[in-house]
Amino acid sequence: MSIEDDVTAPAHVLVVGASASGLTTVEALRRKGYEGRITVLGDEPHAPYDRPPLSKQVLSGAWSPGRAVLRGQEVLSALDAEFALGDPAVGLNAASRTVRTGSGREWGADAIVVATGVRARHLPGQQALTGVHVLRTLDDSLALRADLLAATRLVVVGEGVLGSEIAATARSLGLDVTLTGPLPAPMALQVGPLVSEVLADLHTDRGVRLRLGTGVTGLTGADGRVTGVRLGTGEVLPADVVAVAIGAVPATDWLADSGLELDNGVVCDSRCRAEEGIYAVGDVARWHHEHLGRLVRLENRTNATEQAMAVAANILGPEQPYLPVPYFWTDQFDAKIQVHGFLPVDAEADVVEGDLPARRFVVRYRSEGRVTGVLGWNMPKQTRLRRQEIVDALDASVSTN
Repeated sequence: MSIEDDVTAPAHVLVVGASASGLTTVEALRRKGYEGRITVLGDEPHAPYDRPPLSKQVLSGAWSPGRAVLRGQEVLSALDAEFALGDPAVGLNAASRTVRTGSGREWGADAIVVATGVRARHLPGQQALTGVHVLRTLDDSLALRADLLAATRLVVVGEGVLGSEIAATARSLGLDVTLTGPLPAPMALQVGPLVSEVLADLHTDRGVRLRLGTGVTGLTGADGRVTGVRLGTGEVLPADVVAVAIGAVPATDWLADSGLELDNGVVCDSRCRAEEGIYAVGDVARWHHEHLGRLVRLENRTNATEQAMAVAANILGPEQPYLPVPYFWTDQFDAKIQVHGFLPVDAEADVVEGDLPARRFVVRYRSEGRVTGVLGWNMPKQTRLRRQEIVDALDASVSTN
C-alpha cells in the first residue's frame, strides 16, 4: 500500500453525497491503496453523474441521460464501495461520527466526508405554479427539457453562468427566449463589464432578448400554470415556461445540530477538515486558503475533483493544505469561455491576446497590481499558458508576507 507507514488508516470512510466530489473521493482513496470499508450515501436514486452537461448537452437532447453518468456499473463495482442511494442524510453527530438518514438508518464511521453540494434557490411562490423550473439535478434537466419541447416562450430569471447557459441552449432549440436579472449584462458578476458586454452582444446576435438591469418581483399564472414574470418596473414578460437560475445555497440544513461550524458552507481548515475525522469537499466546503489568507468556497466542477483528491490524501496522510488556482468554463452558442484564478469585481481587465470584436481573445485581470485571473474566449491553449502568471503572483504574495 502507498499509505504512510506512520499513519493509521480509518477502518471505515463514509462519504455523504453521491456527487462528482463524493465519487472522486472514493476513487482517490482506492488509488492510494486504501483497503478499508467505504460507504457512499446519496439522496438521489441515480448513480453519480456529471452536472455541467445538464444545462447544455442533456437539456438540448444531444446527450441521452445515460451519457451524463460518471462511471458504468462495472467500474463502480470494482471500487468495492457500498452505495446507499435514494436515502438522504438528515442528521450528523460529529462527536460520535454518526450519520442518520431519512429511512432511519444510522451509519457510523472513522472518517466522514461531507459532499452534499448546494441546492437551488427558488423565487417566492414558484412551487405553486407548474411550468417553473430550477436546474440542479438530472431530473430537473429532464423536466425542463420536456416543458421546453412543448413551449414557445421561455423566460430565464438569473443572468449568471447557469442562466446564460440555459438561455443559449433553449434558443438553440428554437424557442423565443428572454433573459432577465438585476445586473446589466450576462455573467457581469463572474467576468466583469469588459467580457460581459461581449457576451451580451453574442446573446443578442443569436436572438435572445435581454431584459437586464431590473429585478423580478414575482410570477403571474392562470389555472395553476405560469404565464409570465413580473419585473420591478411593473412590466410582465409573457412565458410558457420559466427557468429560475438565481444561485444556490450550500446543502447544510441536515447539519444544523451537528456541532460543525456552518457559515455559507461547512467551515474547514486549510486541510478541508471541519472537525477531527470530518472533512468537506466540493460546493458545500468553505475552507481556509493559506495563500489567500481567507475562507473560500467554490462552485465548479474542477474544484469538486481537485478538492476530493486533496481530502483523500489528507485522510490517509501526510496532510497538506489545499491550495488550488480555481478554474471554470462555460459553453454558450459557439463560445467556449475558460477562467483561471479569481476575477474580483473591481479588477482591472486588459486584452493581452486576440481581439474582442472577433470574439477570440484572452483577458488578464489585475487587482492591487497583481495578476489574479485570466479569461479566454475560444483561445484555450493561450489561456492555459497565461495561468502561470497567476501562480507566479500568488507565490510572490506568499513570499512577501
